[in-house]
Amino acid sequence: MDLIQRIKNLFKRGGYALSGQMLKTINDHPKVNIDPAELARIERNMRQYAGDYPKVEYINSDGELRERDYMPLNMRKLSADVLAGLVFNEQCSVVVSDADEKDTNNTFHSANDYIQHVFQHNRFIKNLADYLEPTFALGGLTVRPYVDQSTGEMEFSWALANAFYPLRSNSNGISEGVMKSVTTKIENDKTIYYTLLEFHEWAKGENNENVYLITNELYKSNNKAEIGKRVPLSELHEGLQEKTPIRKLTRTNFNYLKPSGFNNINPHSPLGLGIADNSISTLTKINDTHDQFWWEIKMGQRTVFVSDQMLSTIPDEAGNPPKQVFDPDVNVYKSAHMGDGKEPVKDVTSDIRTEQYISAINQSLRTLEMELKLSVGTFSFDGQSVKTATEVVSENSLTYRTRNDHVYEVEQFIKGLVISTLELAKATTWKGEPLFNGEIPTAEHIGVDFDDGVFQDRAALLDFYGKAKTFGVIPTVEIIQRVFKVPKDTAEQWVKEIRAEEMGMVASEMDNQANQRLFGNEE
Repeated sequence: MDLIQRIKNLFKRGGYALSGQMLKTINDHPKVNIDPAELARIERNMRQYAGDYPKVEYINSDGELRERDYMPLNMRKLSADVLAGLVFNEQCSVVVSDADEKDTNNTFHSANDYIQHVFQHNRFIKNLADYLEPTFALGGLTVRPYVDQSTGEMEFSWALANAFYPLRSNSNGISEGVMKSVTTKIENDKTIYYTLLEFHEWAKGENNENVYLITNELYKSNNKAEIGKRVPLSELHEGLQEKTPIRKLTRTNFNYLKPSGFNNINPHSPLGLGIADNSISTLTKINDTHDQFWWEIKMGQRTVFVSDQMLSTIPDEAGNPPKQVFDPDVNVYKSAHMGDGKEPVKDVTSDIRTEQYISAINQSLRTLEMELKLSVGTFSFDGQSVKTATEVVSENSLTYRTRNDHVYEVEQFIKGLVISTLELAKATTWKGEPLFNGEIPTAEHIGVDFDDGVFQDRAALLDFYGKAKTFGVIPTVEIIQRVFKVPKDTAEQWVKEIRAEEMGMVASEMDNQANQRLFGNEE
């Protein structure tokens, strides 16, 4: 760190202390130093993902300034939804290789049993399927396990890209960070915003050992745009400790998932990019074209000018009140002075340029497909261009290759979360017993099956690997791992069981042949 940066940090810390710990933004905190452009990018992504755009101003025919709603085609959300559905589904399964045992005190020894219990309790597979969409749209997702001391259950806390900020990182990922959660309360008919900042850092213990330290800070504000002034934790979270040290952890308690790819917008940032962050100009063209198309449809309703004499009303001969010539609910007819009255009715409706707009939107969608590395025909505004199943399944499909890149990131994320959960469970005591006291598995002992049936023909894979095995280029254990997505220990166990069954069948066949030689064939 250079001298100028150190001086800045000193002033920053001093201002933080002297101001009574007032924070306008997360960057005002002395521990946080994130490029403001990254924060602005994430907030922009949030607005676009929510379809939050400013109103459109225009001048009407009377020269008056008016406003109307902007009508975008929310491709940031749609593209993220499509990719999330391709990458992950609720049929995904996670298996940990270990001895499947429990003791009489109901303390888990089996890592697989414990993980299945925790995932089922937290509905992890369903929640991850839901959270992948905003992950791809915004650029990141953070999940951390924690223990509910009232029940002894392991819970998961989820944070989107706008609620997690890195503190320290290296080429292996983010090693320290802060998670933000906002809670609202009504006091004296006013909305109060409480922001809890949860810092995850590494510190040195008494014996120079690495200690994982979680620090909680609570802030209060009546302005949604500001974090506010620091207040005691007890004001909102009774019993929550300000500092919680955790020993014997080998990795961060939180796990950060980002879409595949390098952050080319800010190469020095450890944060991920939304899949459409390099397609802002294309998204703008699609939204503007769709908005203009919608407005042309609205303004293109039938309009007929009729002579003002036809819309004039006069009392009848009996003096009864005048009646309108046309239905009062009809807005098609507009009164106008038609001159000599030879053409009392004139249709001035203009044709809507439907084909031109659809063609323009589809052309922009082709550009978006190229930028997102998806196969041609993934998106279509008119429904005429539909990608076939063969194109999706084919390993040469661009969509298939892009999907595989993201699958790898999700797989590593799940494995990291499994290890973090087991480490925390082993380090946590509840009612005098650790929540888990078995062995902590390594990543290679954790299998994640994404249920690729839609994308991979497993019969074809078995045929391919079977031929490879014939030539002696790949062992059976490796084939089972690749086709069925199971850990190495499970694959080895399957091979043993298969061989045992084969030996049993051989022994049985030999007995049958011996009986036939002695007693002949039974009638």
